[in-house]
Amino acid sequence: MANHKSALKRIRQNEKRRIHNRTYRNRARTLVRKARTAIASGDASEAREATLKAVSDLDKLARRGVVHKRNAARRKSRLMKQLAALEG
Repeated sequence: MANHKSALKRIRQNEKRRIHNRTYRNRARTLVRKARTAIASGDASEAREATLKAVSDLDKLARRGVVHKRNAARRKSRLMKQLAALEG
């Protein structure tokens, strides 16, 4: 356990941020899942809309620092690749 005031404060801050970030991360996972489901259904217009919404949300997460920017880029890339395969 931490002994210094600053370390105790840092623990409190980290816990607060972890809980705050969890809501954003869960929302992103849900949007990505919906996009993958839409792609699997075969409806190109619905899939495009869901994918763009998920990509936008991943960009926001990366900007806020909830996920690493390369993590967001990788997820976006995979989603767009699946969408392109459906549309192409």
